[in-house]
Amino acid sequence: MADPTPLLCQPNPSSDTLEQPPSPPPNKHHPSLGSTVELCIGEFNWSQFLQSVLVSVAWLFDAQQTFITVLTDAQPSWHCTSADNDCSAAATLCDLPREWWAWNGPAHASTVSEWGLECANSVISGLPASSFFVGCLVGGFGLASLADSSLGRKNMLFFSCLTMGITSLLATLSPNVWIYSALKFLCGFARATIGTSALVLATEIVGKRRRGQTSVIGFFFFTIGFLSLPVMAYVNRSSSWRNLYLWTSISTIIYCILVKVFVTESPRWLLVRGRTEEAVATLKCITSVTKSNLDLAINNMSHKEETWNVDLFSALRILLQKKWSSRRLFAIMAMGIGIGLVYYGMPLGLQNLSFNLYLGVTFNALSELPSALIVFFFIDNFNRRIALLLFTILSGVFSLLSIVEVKPWSNLQIGFELISFFSACSSFNIYLIYTTELFPTCVRNSALSMARLAVVLGGAFSPMLVSAGRANKFLCYGVFGLVIGFSGVYGIFLPETRGRALCDTMDEEESKENIASGMLA
Repeated sequence: MADPTPLLCQPNPSSDTLEQPPSPPPNKHHPSLGSTVELCIGEFNWSQFLQSVLVSVAWLFDAQQTFITVLTDAQPSWHCTSADNDCSAAATLCDLPREWWAWNGPAHASTVSEWGLECANSVISGLPASSFFVGCLVGGFGLASLADSSLGRKNMLFFSCLTMGITSLLATLSPNVWIYSALKFLCGFARATIGTSALVLATEIVGKRRRGQTSVIGFFFFTIGFLSLPVMAYVNRSSSWRNLYLWTSISTIIYCILVKVFVTESPRWLLVRGRTEEAVATLKCITSVTKSNLDLAINNMSHKEETWNVDLFSALRILLQKKWSSRRLFAIMAMGIGIGLVYYGMPLGLQNLSFNLYLGVTFNALSELPSALIVFFFIDNFNRRIALLLFTILSGVFSLLSIVEVKPWSNLQIGFELISFFSACSSFNIYLIYTTELFPTCVRNSALSMARLAVVLGGAFSPMLVSAGRANKFLCYGVFGLVIGFSGVYGIFLPETRGRALCDTMDEEESKENIASGMLA
């Protein structure tokens, strides 16, 4: 691997802070920034592959912190210590005197048993998980444009992972549910941009030919992170829940060190920001193209400067100011709400099915793997809009079938649920890749952050629907099916991006949009 030393060049103030006048259209003899970067990146090689893998490992830690409360905050099994028949007939332990029952394992195995939350109302018992998702919502909005403006992709990934690791480590010291919930909020706030930064950075250091497969690497690591939790929890079943946070936080902090030392910044983002020397140095690390050819290509390119000021929310403002970008953003977020409702809600809703909860969670985690494999091998053959429409409808249909209680269909509930969740996972994977292709480099991270924010917003409603579904399953899986089934329709209003080169500026993307509109007219 090339020299991993962090680059020390500072941005040019004139290009980062001052409003620039519109530049003239690019000369036909001078290639655009996007085509120049594609040329400079060259053929896919081991350096690009290793960079993409290292960046994508962040998804593993993302998955661990997303689903860790399923195990640390679960109510442990219990048994009667009284010979009274009323104990065995009791529906819940809250109907019994405290001296009539005991936990099967140590009290410190779960936050519920350690802090006596077994009979607390649903708001208190669900506060840590809810705080995490609220943190994701706030962080997704508050940090959305930092990777596009001041920090860049690499620094955003580094600081997000580091903050998530530190807050998870501090969670091991929580004395009560209130401090624990506050730390979960901070953890969710930091976690909000990890997947976004990792996905964007991994796709921007490779050419369009391998962009689809590179995007899916992170999904594999997310599945590994999800599956690692039951293994660690089983090993830790007789010890404190705090150990899970300890193990996952230390590994996350170690990963941050690797990111700081070995990961390079996106050359596309550096060029858009006017940091040409750093972009050339970064390209030298990941391509076999000679320095002289790199310099020649970059000097000959025609780069149209953006005509808007760069600050914290500039990327979001420019997305909403232009009609074509605001239309894309609203449509992609509408799809994300439906996909997120099912993606996060399905594992929570397993408690409403007549099936072993732990086996169900394991099967759900495993279903992420074939979803990632299908997208990995066939993403280049997928029409994005049609694939999203088909997978969302498939997920909706089988989610509705999951509520059927008539035999023999009731015995197939878990099978229907798994097909629905698998389809939601596939939709989610394609949705993220599609979003990165819809928006140019200068706002790509912000747009993807808003798309993931919509997914989390949909997921935030799922606990309430799962709770209501205990009395009426239609309010859980029925609503899940209807919402995701209709969400894919919004893709009809978006352009197809399969096989298309990534754009780097708003003007370049708008030019393609106008050409496409003219052809349709």
